[in-house]
Amino acid sequence: MTSKNLISRFSCLRQDFAASLVVFLVALPLCVGVAVASGVPAELGLVTGIVGGLVTGLMRGSSLQVSGPAAGLTVLVFEAVKEFGLPALGVIVLASGLLQVAMGLLRLGRWFRAISVSVVEGMLAGIGLVLIAGQLYPALAVKAPDSGLGKIAGLPGAFLDALGDGRAVASLAVCAGTVAVLLLWKHLPAKARTLPGPLAAVGLATVAAFALDLPMATVEVQGLLGSVQPPPLSAFGELASAGLLGTIVAFTLIASAESLFSAAAVDRLHSGPRTEYDRELVAQGAGNTVCGLLGALPMTAVIVRSAANVQAGARTKASRVLHGVWLLLFAALLPDVLAHIPVPALAGILIHSGAKLVPVRALAVLWREHRGEALILAVTAVSIVAVSMFEGVLIGLAMAVVKTAWQASHVKLEVVDKGAGPVDAHLSGNATFLRLPKILDSLESLPRDRPVRLDLSGLHHLDHACRTALENWAERHSAAGTEPVRVTTPAR
Repeated sequence: MTSKNLISRFSCLRQDFAASLVVFLVALPLCVGVAVASGVPAELGLVTGIVGGLVTGLMRGSSLQVSGPAAGLTVLVFEAVKEFGLPALGVIVLASGLLQVAMGLLRLGRWFRAISVSVVEGMLAGIGLVLIAGQLYPALAVKAPDSGLGKIAGLPGAFLDALGDGRAVASLAVCAGTVAVLLLWKHLPAKARTLPGPLAAVGLATVAAFALDLPMATVEVQGLLGSVQPPPLSAFGELASAGLLGTIVAFTLIASAESLFSAAAVDRLHSGPRTEYDRELVAQGAGNTVCGLLGALPMTAVIVRSAANVQAGARTKASRVLHGVWLLLFAALLPDVLAHIPVPALAGILIHSGAKLVPVRALAVLWREHRGEALILAVTAVSIVAVSMFEGVLIGLAMAVVKTAWQASHVKLEVVDKGAGPVDAHLSGNATFLRLPKILDSLESLPRDRPVRLDLSGLHHLDHACRTALENWAERHSAAGTEPVRVTTPAR
């Protein structure tokens, strides 16, 4: 190996080492926060982050994308643990991982890019709304209702009850302070921003709670080995349940879509090797399979960590592997540090993350330019809040299919009649058998005692049924004693 290659490799390793520390500091509070919000031991979030670095990070797919527990799956995990119990979570994650591996090997990864973007954004928006509403309750030191609508409907009463409760006010103040730090952090000088915002916000909240001796809940610590509980054989009997199978499908589709959409976004942030979508799906599946065997949280690629990795100057996948090493060392050597973190501070982190999932500006632009897509996004989000994650996504997908079918059969007929001479009829759009009755009704109403010029050049598609029907209409119209109908056919 030449000295030039050695210098290049050393330079890459140095940059990857520095980037891995940044990603570790970003991932640490998020791993813990997602676990607590999901209703599982905090250490399980760290386990998923470790697997994301040491397993998925070593595999081929997207070289700079970082995986771990994601806020986007928090609501689904919480519902699954509540309904089926914590032991069944390992079964769900394991089955989802195996499905992802199978889909990757069958080269289905690229097809996830064909999912309607409005459905995916609506899904994330719905998750964000439920996440925000759900985390406001621990911020107020009270228990959250079970349903999404219940969480939102109960907020006014929870805030009113908090006004006379010193513990609730202190808890809300810490949560609000955490969100404020996250919002203001990006406006600080570059030197101050060397420390990632989430870690700084949690650190300041922890110091404030300790210094002021504020009465509030902190993270419960069980120890890394005490938290890792592989699913017992009895839990696999739940696979006969239709509800559990539906949850597995939801985990698989949502985690895969979020990971591959994240990969596309990360590819736009750097000029290095592009993502191999099928291999990335296999890598995500392998990571989730290991997480399932350990009874940990499911993983996806996380855009916040991935963007931090790229912006910190990472050059190879070594940075994400090393971030897993740092998480492992922290979980093994410093687990008691977690016990000092206030739960309201983690709620603030997740409220901030949930707000990022709600595309308010994008929705406004979409409403101006593509109202149908904006409607799909909004209905998907509202359905997830009102019903559940799985049904909400299905409703969104059904609306996208209906919209596509409507657009595929949309046709417009413009008639120009100057009162004398030929009548000009222009067809544009997609002429299919679904719109044939409307087309024929409009053509049959044209004057039969004057020549007609039928212009089909504006059609994007003309199916066989429509072509035959138009030819028959032209023959009938021409047989009335007028000039033959002149037809301008679409370009092939």
